Amino acid sequence: MTRRSTVGVAAIAIVVLAAVSYGSYRLGVTRGTSAPPNTAGSAAAMKAGDIDPATGRRVLYWHDPMVPGRRFDEPGKSPFMNMMLAPVYEGDNGGATVSIDPRLQQNLGIRTAVVARSVVASRVEAVGSIAFNERDQAVVQVRATGYLEKVHVRATLDRVTASEPLAELYVPEWVAAQEEFLAVRRMRGPDADVLAVAARQRMRQVGLTDEQIGRVEQRGVVEARTTLRAPIAGVIVDLAAREGMTVMPGETLFRINGLSTVWANAEIPESQAALVVPGAAVAARSPAFPDTVFAGSVQAILPSVEASTRTIKARVELDNRDGRLAPGMFVSVAISGPLTDALWVPSEAVIRTGRRAVVMIVGPDGTFQAVEVEVGVERDDRTEIKAGLTEGQRVVASGQFLIDSEASLRAATSRMEDAPAPESTRDEHTSDGTIEAIDDDSVTLSHGPIPSAQWGSMTMEFALPREGRERALKRGQRVTFSFTIGADGKPRITRIEPTGSVPR
Repeated sequence: MTRRSTVGVAAIAIVVLAAVSYGSYRLGVTRGTSAPPNTAGSAAAMKAGDIDPATGRRVLYWHDPMVPGRRFDEPGKSPFMNMMLAPVYEGDNGGATVSIDPRLQQNLGIRTAVVARSVVASRVEAVGSIAFNERDQAVVQVRATGYLEKVHVRATLDRVTASEPLAELYVPEWVAAQEEFLAVRRMRGPDADVLAVAARQRMRQVGLTDEQIGRVEQRGVVEARTTLRAPIAGVIVDLAAREGMTVMPGETLFRINGLSTVWANAEIPESQAALVVPGAAVAARSPAFPDTVFAGSVQAILPSVEASTRTIKARVELDNRDGRLAPGMFVSVAISGPLTDALWVPSEAVIRTGRRAVVMIVGPDGTFQAVEVEVGVERDDRTEIKAGLTEGQRVVASGQFLIDSEASLRAATSRMEDAPAPESTRDEHTSDGTIEAIDDDSVTLSHGPIPSAQWGSMTMEFALPREGRERALKRGQRVTFSFTIGADGKPRITRIEPTGSVPR
C-alpha cells in the first residue's frame, strides 16, 4: 500500500471515530434528558406568586430561557423570540435541567467540586520599578568661605560608608577663630574665663561644630584643615566638589542617598486600589535574583492616576540591607490585602459569557442545571462567589460547556414546541377559480377578489397538500379552494374541489 493510501485510510478512520463519539454523546444525553413538562396551559391564567395547579409549586416569575436576565410577572409571548415565556418556580433557578448517563459522564471526563466557605487573604499582584528612598538622604554643606584642597570622592554613585572622609577644606576664618581661642586660654587674670567663653562662642558662630571645638580644646593646637565626612552610608547622588575650588557658605558639595531601604513604585490597577492599604505586607521578586524574596510594606498610596494605563502608584518600602536592589530595576510585587470570608469554587467551574457568569450545579438526583452567579476576586485558581450558590452544593468543574450547551438547546426546543403557530398560518381563506396549470406539487389558479386576504383578481401559484395530489384535477377546470398563508408568505391549498366539467 502506498503512503498516500495509508494517509487516506487514517484520515477516514479519524472522521469515523469522531462521528461515533459525537453520536454516543447525543444518544446518552437524549436517553438521560427529561424534557420539562408543558406548563404553558396551566400557567396561562396565573400571576407571579400563584400556585400552579399542575405542579403544586409557586410561580416566582416568567422568563425567556434564551434571555434569562429579563423577568415578567405574567405569562405570554416572549418579546425576544417566537416562543412562550417559561415559568420559574420557587426552589429552582429557571434553567433547563439535563440528565446524563453516569457511564457517559465518566467517558466525557466530567468532574465536580464542592462549594466551600473559607477565609482567604486577598492579594494584589503588580509590577514596579526600584527608586531611591527619598526619606534616607543627607546633604554635606560648608558654613564659611573656604577652599577645597583635596577631594576623596570624585564620581557620582560612588558608595561611601558612614564617617568616611569626603574632602579636605581650608577656611581662613576658622583658623583665626581657633588661634584667638587658644590665645585667650593662655591668658591669666580675673577676666580670662569670661574671655575664653566668648572666644569659644566665636568659633561656634563662624561655623565650627561642637566636635571640632572639643578637639581644639583637648589638643590645644589649631586645626588648619577640616575634614568633611559622610554623615550616612550610601551612594553619592549629587557631587559638586572639585579640588582647588572656592566654596561659599551654604553651598551643597555632596548629596548622599542611603541604600539600606529602597522604594518600589508599584503600578496598581484602578479596579484593585481598594484592596491596597498602607502598612500591608509586601513580597517582591526581581528577575536579577529570582530565588530571593525581598520583604517590605506599603508606605503610601500616591493620590494620582496614570491616565493611559488607569493605574495608581503604591509606594512600597523594601529591605535592602545587602544592597542588591538598585534604582531602575523592575520587580514584581505581591501585596497582601484584607481577609475575605466567602464561598469559593474552582475557577474552571465558572463559564464567563461576557455578560454573565454561569455555573453548572449538580442536583440531588444527579441532574445538571445552569445557575447564574455573581463572582468576586480570583485567588489561587479559585473564584469568589458573592451570590447564586450556597455552601455544600456541588458544581461541575470539567465538561460543563457540553452540559450548558445541551441545557440551552433543550430549553429552547421545549419552548418552541409550546409556542403557538403564527396567526397567518391559522387564518383560512376560501374562493373560486380556474385551473391554469397543475403538477404534482402545485397548482396555478385564476381567481377573483378575495376580501379576507385583501387580494384582488389575479393568477398565482399555490402549493398542493399531499392528499390533493391524487385528485383528478385538470387544466381549465373550475374549482372551489381554501388556502392559508405560511410564515414564509407562500399560499398553501388546504382544500380544493371541482365545481364543473372540463371545457372541451
